[in-house]
Amino acid sequence: MYSNSNNEVAEEETHHTPDLSYKFVRCPMVPHIQHGSYVCSRGFFFQSRCDYSCFQGYQIEGGRYRVCQEWGSWSGAEPTCADHDPPKLKCPLSRVKVAEPGKLTATVSWERPTATDMADRSLKILRNGPESGSEFTEGQHVIRYKVYDQARNMATCKFTVHVEVRRCPVLKAPLHGYLSCSSESNNYGAVCEYHCDPGYETSGTSTRICLFNRNWSDQAAECVLMQIKTDVRSAGALLDQFYEKRRLLIVSTPSASDQQYKLQNIMLQSAGCGLDLRHVTVIELIGSPTQEVGRIKEQILQPEVVEGLRQALQITRSYFNMVLLDEVGVDRERFINPTTSEELYTYIDEYVLTEEEQERMQLNRDLCE
Repeated sequence: MYSNSNNEVAEEETHHTPDLSYKFVRCPMVPHIQHGSYVCSRGFFFQSRCDYSCFQGYQIEGGRYRVCQEWGSWSGAEPTCADHDPPKLKCPLSRVKVAEPGKLTATVSWERPTATDMADRSLKILRNGPESGSEFTEGQHVIRYKVYDQARNMATCKFTVHVEVRRCPVLKAPLHGYLSCSSESNNYGAVCEYHCDPGYETSGTSTRICLFNRNWSDQAAECVLMQIKTDVRSAGALLDQFYEKRRLLIVSTPSASDQQYKLQNIMLQSAGCGLDLRHVTVIELIGSPTQEVGRIKEQILQPEVVEGLRQALQITRSYFNMVLLDEVGVDRERFINPTTSEELYTYIDEYVLTEEEQERMQLNRDLCE
């Protein structure tokens, strides 16, 4: 302060010089952050503000900016960019598939699911369940997929595969017969065949198919009593009636009083049921010309039919003998001595019956006891 002549006191003027040293304060270079970047207002100098941001798919954790301070260090701590968003996974639509004809399974295919992630380009998709193009059994199957990104964020999806087996009503076996069916007997595409017991024959369509609309093709067949026409005039006409239906055991004897024939006749009477089970019909040729008789049980054959059988099959009248023909008329065995029913059964079972017939024989053995 100072005084002037008027005794006034004057305040001394003071001048402040700005401190320019802060302008030259420099902070360390800001390191780059993984999955992000920053922008600074004045580079790395005093009062510069660096704003941080993260790439798409990442979220910032920590402070969003830092300032270069007067003592040459940055404020706060360095933030990080973290991936918290799970990938996106899209599964195929659920589907229903009808089992293939004659099968209880269906082959089902689909497009592989697609996965996307804002942070990762390479993703590994995992599956839980059968792969596309597999055969699926009847019922519902759940197929699950999941995917992880590099941060172990997970996404899941699922869809169902439903396999339907279309079925027709269960068929009933015919009276005096049985059914044999493919697959599971009444599923779409199954084929069922009607068979008749010995002494009966099929009337109607013997094969039926289970259709897609769950109905059977054609009408049910019936097993009717086999009618043997004995008034035919040739051996061929008689044999044609048995073709692929019955086997024949032709018994020839010089006379009804022949002792071997009598013994054989007794054994055949007790073997009737067993021979029927094996689809065998007995034809008897008894005696010599003028008094010769041919018969199937009580039905009498025409003389020319008897003669035709003897000539065609070379059956002698001179002594007792038997000829066994299979279902297509092939001469399978000849017997010149009386044969027990067990011996006949054994030969037929081992050398004449099909595997299917042998199985049915095992099921029906008790019928003749």
